[in-house]
Amino acid sequence: MRFSAPALVISLVMAAASPPALAAPCGGAFSTFVAAMKTEAVQSGLTKAEADRFFRGITQDAKVLKADRSQGVFRKPFTDFARSLISQSRIDNGRANARKYAALFDRAEAEYGVPRGILLAFWAFETDFGAFQGNYNTANALATLAHDCRRPELFQPQLLAAMKLWQKGMFDPATTTGAWAGEIGMVQMLPSDILERGVDGDGDGKVDLKTSVPDAILSGARVLRDLGWRAGKPWLQEVTLPPNLPWEKTGLRTQLPTAEWAAMGVAPRQGDFANLPASILLPEGRKGPAFIAYPNYSILFAWNQSFVYVTTAAYFANRLTGAPVFNSGRPDPQLSINQTKDLQTKLQRRGYDVGGVDGILGTNTRDAVRREQSRLGLPADGWPTHALLNAL
Repeated sequence: MRFSAPALVISLVMAAASPPALAAPCGGAFSTFVAAMKTEAVQSGLTKAEADRFFRGITQDAKVLKADRSQGVFRKPFTDFARSLISQSRIDNGRANARKYAALFDRAEAEYGVPRGILLAFWAFETDFGAFQGNYNTANALATLAHDCRRPELFQPQLLAAMKLWQKGMFDPATTTGAWAGEIGMVQMLPSDILERGVDGDGDGKVDLKTSVPDAILSGARVLRDLGWRAGKPWLQEVTLPPNLPWEKTGLRTQLPTAEWAAMGVAPRQGDFANLPASILLPEGRKGPAFIAYPNYSILFAWNQSFVYVTTAAYFANRLTGAPVFNSGRPDPQLSINQTKDLQTKLQRRGYDVGGVDGILGTNTRDAVRREQSRLGLPADGWPTHALLNAL
């Protein structure tokens, strides 16, 4: 996902990997870690000579750790975040690519059930349709994150998967480049997903996500299908809300039939409701944009775990197929980063799991906010205000 050079991308399919049977120790001397990873590689099927050759020249990359610790863009309010990603140029390029590759997108939907809008949205946000795929050495990035103690359970299996790709002639530890978190290609897939779900869309006998649009699009579609995407079903729809909606029922934790939401006064801004269970999504509280989220929306969190990113991608997919610009409303101002961290600390002290004190309004923090708003007699819309912070 490109905001400025270098690329800022977070991991695709965070839950795809399973921990290795004998995990290498994180932290400590990098040489000790490499020796342990070589042992794992041999146990997974490489020869000792192959393991030595793969790790020859691999080093830690301090820039990778800096990028991993600096994802402040995800702290932006939804409206600001969406406006920063959705430009007229991206809309125009998305629609042009939809026409150019119409047959390919037809194939992706026929074989995997994933519509072109969703695939175009991730292709746009991850790499600007392949133009900016990242220039980090992928082997170094994976090794650095596998050695780091923040998420070794994710990245050690990815490093092993990269070795398997190398055995197949689909990865070069010296020259393969991508995003800082180890994703490769136009739709930024991690090595295990390329290994397990990569599709040879152009029939040339290999999976090349960096230069082959058919390989990239069909591989991305297969990933979403395997994660549970429901063919022919919607994902997100803008709605209008009544002033007296039971706000405590909003949020992703509550799913109700759309008929029940309609009976409460919720109405689609465009089109009709699908006959599916759905949640009311208020990215900036009851005074801001409002959406109804269907089951397919939640599948997108396996691609990227940022709430504002997923909601923006889901909405952009609608924009590419004719939806109007969303009504931004007049939400209460977002708390500052330090105030949000203070809020998360207070919530943690009350026993809530907010997913860490990071200043980001993720799903866990919003759920805790909603429950505290209910307890304090405030409108329980999940959007933290200065009034809530002061009350706590």
